[in-house]
Amino acid sequence: MSTATTSTNTATVVVRRTIDASAEELFDAWLDPESASEIMRPGGGAPADVVIDARVGGAFSILMHGATKPHPHRGTYRVIDRPRRLVFTWFSESTGEKESVVTVEFKAATGGTEVVLTHTQLPEATKEGHTRGWTDILGMLAKRAG
Repeated sequence: MSTATTSTNTATVVVRRTIDASAEELFDAWLDPESASEIMRPGGGAPADVVIDARVGGAFSILMHGATKPHPHRGTYRVIDRPRRLVFTWFSESTGEKESVVTVEFKAATGGTEVVLTHTQLPEATKEGHTRGWTDILGMLAKRAG
């Protein structure tokens, strides 16, 4: 085995997008249940059912509505550093209901704010699907901000 990532069968996904909006606006949209219901729908399906307790140690649940079945996600906020960084756990069917960790960073950039999302401790087999999903979600965030 050439790397620790291969030997533990875990993967990391990094997705980034510059959005024409302030870091504060994007950060707040991530933690607002109404905004999150519009953002957390990869593939453009129906708005998600979202419950958020936006505090360190607070939990969230997101029920994404797929074409054939719902996809529940849940986690707990570890870091809420407005407007710079969010860190939260992420449990779902596709993580085998095992803990993975998402970090979302908001950085000043030409043309707005660069949002950098890093999802670690993912099962290797789900890397492509999570890359597509998070890319769609950042696209929905940009659409909502625009």
